[in-house]
Amino acid sequence: MKVLPFNIPKQENVALIYQEDHAPLFYDKFHQHEEIQLSYIAKGEGTLVLGDSVNKYNQGDIIIIGSNIPHVFRSDFVEHQKSLMISIFVNISSLNTSFFELDEFESLQSFFSLITYGLKVQSNQEQLKEQFLKLKMADKLERLIIFFKILKTVSLSKYVQLSSFVYPKNYSNSEGKRMSTILEYSMRNYDQSISLKQIANLANLTPNAFCKYFKSRTNKTYIQFLTEIRIEHACKLLSKSQELSVLDIAIASGFTNISNFNRKFKTLKKQTPTQYKKAHSF
Repeated sequence: MKVLPFNIPKQENVALIYQEDHAPLFYDKFHQHEEIQLSYIAKGEGTLVLGDSVNKYNQGDIIIIGSNIPHVFRSDFVEHQKSLMISIFVNISSLNTSFFELDEFESLQSFFSLITYGLKVQSNQEQLKEQFLKLKMADKLERLIIFFKILKTVSLSKYVQLSSFVYPKNYSNSEGKRMSTILEYSMRNYDQSISLKQIANLANLTPNAFCKYFKSRTNKTYIQFLTEIRIEHACKLLSKSQELSVLDIAIASGFTNISNFNRKFKTLKKQTPTQYKKAHSF
């Protein structure tokens, strides 16, 4: 993975950037940017690491990412199938700050505070999808108008907060490179045994220093983070692979003990793997 920060290229005096990502995989480099990001997943699915959380995303999801939240979209690769994400990036600080203090924007004040931790919208998806699809053919002024319509719709929708902790400082390039190395290795090798000594060596730290470093930036231990990656992978297999047993899925997700897998799964998902499989199988 490349280093942080990742800055969205833009012209001067432009408040809003429209972007389409057409590729087998989305931009999968751990990064942060000053702009808030509003994205519609038109095609594809995968894992989103944002702040202190590991989340899955699916086709049709609407995801809002606040300013300077470190994150990475890691698409699940499907042969002969491309992913498509439609996004708008807006630098709120480049707009007149007092403008958003007008009474007309009172209903959005709580929304701006909530997106600090990222959101996934859970209602009004079809209405939001229509608004996102209009962006491509819209001119600059129309896009800004659509942006406010999207904000209003999202503020009236049900949503879930994606993370609970965001490292309060922007990453330096060296820190970004280190965190990218940690995440990249973890997301590629979660199905293997990863020791603290092994991951600490990759970060050029002693195990004790690594534990403190990782905890201060994610508000969780590395083992907790790795477990969340493994459980999210298990969730995908449980919902799609009818032929695999729970034991097979546990092993494929990096667990060597079925009891430990069941316990960790229930702690994170509030149900057993078998219950999850029944509820999410098609």
